Amino acid sequence: MMDFSGNKFSGLLPNGNFNISSEFNNGDVRRLPAEPFLAIRNIEIKISVLVVDNSELSFNYHLSSNAGIDLSDNLLHGEIPRGLFGLQGLEYLNLSYNSLDGQVPSLEKMQRLRALDLSHNSLSGQTPGNISRLKELVLLNFSYNSLSGFVPWKEGYGRFPGAFVGNPDLCVESRRVKCDSGSLPTVPGKSFEETEGPISVWIFCISAFVSFYFCVVTLFCSTRARSCLLQTKV
Repeated sequence: MMDFSGNKFSGLLPNGNFNISSEFNNGDVRRLPAEPFLAIRNIEIKISVLVVDNSELSFNYHLSSNAGIDLSDNLLHGEIPRGLFGLQGLEYLNLSYNSLDGQVPSLEKMQRLRALDLSHNSLSGQTPGNISRLKELVLLNFSYNSLSGFVPWKEGYGRFPGAFVGNPDLCVESRRVKCDSGSLPTVPGKSFEETEGPISVWIFCISAFVSFYFCVVTLFCSTRARSCLLQTKV
């Protein structure tokens, strides 16, 4: 386990800096894939973190069994590098308690993944696609972000009912709750007029005016109501 949690590192994780050593393809660098990934164990990778003062922290790490990366409880920001989610040998990944934003990359290549914690960040957009293929996944936590849309029950998310707490624009389907994707806002944070449209706003204004007019007419047409109003003024 590569554990750098709780160090207050600030900066971002640059994309493309998850460099697989030449040992991956018997010393032939030209045969390295365009998009980094890990398909076997015992591989050396280099991870770089760009900090605030434009200096770079580089870590050479030898992945073996139970490979994991923990960068939780730091001050990292920016989007999650897609190269990080291309490490097929990765089993544990914890990026919680940072200030990461953007969308969650696809998980389809992380077939060995057992635990993923992205909670307490500023991630937005929809949740990744079908995770039912991740047979070894036992822990998933996307709580307290800004995710939106809906989480389909049939795509494997039903195994993690508490993984999405603290995402107010996210509808999580269950056996009892069905989400209507057409009624959910596509962009979180829109105003009422932008979400519902000008027609709904006019309908609301007209109904409010009619209700007020009806109350006034009822008040002045009712003898009892008029007498009560005069007595109150006296």
